[in-house]
Amino acid sequence: MTHRFDPSILREYDVRGIVGKTLSEADAYALGRAYASLAREEGAVRVAIGRDGRLSSPALEAALLEGLTNGGLNVVRIGIGPSPMLYFAVATLDVQGGIQVTGSHNPADYNGFKMLLNGRSVFGEEIQDLGRRALSGDWSEGDGTVEQADLLDSYVDRVAQDFSGRAYRIGWDSGNGAAGPALEKLVQRLPGQHCIIHAKIDGTFPAHHPDPTVEANLADLKALVRDKQLDMGFAFDGDADRIGAVDSKGRVVWGDQILMILAKPVLEECPGSTIISDVKASQTLFNHIADLGGKPLMWKTGHSLIKSKMKETGAPLAGEMSGHIFFKHRWYGFDDALYAAVRLIEAVSQAGKSLAELMDEMPKSTATPEMRFPVDESRKFEVVDEVRDRLAASGTEVNATDGVRVNTPDGWWLLRASNTQDVLVGRAEAKDEAALERLVASLDEQLAKSGVRRTEAAH
Repeated sequence: MTHRFDPSILREYDVRGIVGKTLSEADAYALGRAYASLAREEGAVRVAIGRDGRLSSPALEAALLEGLTNGGLNVVRIGIGPSPMLYFAVATLDVQGGIQVTGSHNPADYNGFKMLLNGRSVFGEEIQDLGRRALSGDWSEGDGTVEQADLLDSYVDRVAQDFSGRAYRIGWDSGNGAAGPALEKLVQRLPGQHCIIHAKIDGTFPAHHPDPTVEANLADLKALVRDKQLDMGFAFDGDADRIGAVDSKGRVVWGDQILMILAKPVLEECPGSTIISDVKASQTLFNHIADLGGKPLMWKTGHSLIKSKMKETGAPLAGEMSGHIFFKHRWYGFDDALYAAVRLIEAVSQAGKSLAELMDEMPKSTATPEMRFPVDESRKFEVVDEVRDRLAASGTEVNATDGVRVNTPDGWWLLRASNTQDVLVGRAEAKDEAALERLVASLDEQLAKSGVRRTEAAH
């Protein structure tokens, strides 16, 4: 038996597509067989699987389970919950890998799979290899066993285990995603007063789209914090590996600002250590880490890529603009938005100031939101290459870690190809509005030369 995946679902960090169009139960089964053959070659015998709250997740999980067991792997099912609970299962159970069925922060009609094996994320070329294994029908054979494990309480206990912060009044927006039940248990283990909205898991996401990095999706949380006069608020994406935060004034605390607050206590305990963020992060963050005596490292965007770089450098902490926060310090090295929230409450407490006061103290700059430029899948990497080559030919200094990041006296701008959508992503940051306009004009000019126009919907 052979199986051909729609090539668009074999992404850089995971497998993800539109259910009923590019992703089916047959794909889930074939992925299970291909993953099993890879895992068996590496000596793995037992893996954990979990799923998010999407309507398509139970059927995809059932097909995945059949593929894994027919491929000879024994499977531990941990049921519905956040992706970080699956990562916790892999870190603490006697298993050699794991797969979470999740569409992450994508709309309700998407779903997919995040995969771990033998202490690493399966990503990049390895995902392409799974596609080739399916196409060749290069399966392992077997008759694996299935067992259940209820990890929710032990996971939540571990998240709250060494918390040492003071009591605050906190709002939480679960966004009808997979975090709901874990969040309801977590707040019972934390001091202070807690108000949760949208806690019920609902794969149609009736309240708002489950991506806390888009400010419009934080409207309910801002209203909650304002109306109840809370100290801060947290929101999660569909599988709770991305965090969003607001202060008592309703201002969004972006991913790099969260990392600035988290870095101080970590560097006090681990002086001189490396702290990683992605190319979309503010220059202010990298300067701040250096000022605290740490080693700032700018790396490629993507949770799998950041995790690999953390291992390589021994970094105790990393984070992305997209709200993925990774703790190795006192934790396991994976991105977990519930744990990041707990650590942020603790860091604010240790600072002896409110989150709003910490925000007031942050260096002032002006930045665009993430700008998105729709572009054909076949062109998105080519455009970035063209822009880079033109800039290099003109003598401009370019950081090509991930896409193109250009520093000028006005500030910096970035253009990179999204690994998860058919868009180019742009961002710019400057000292004032006039400088920001010059940077954005420079970015627009480069895109125009490659035939890409910004639409008003790009913001």
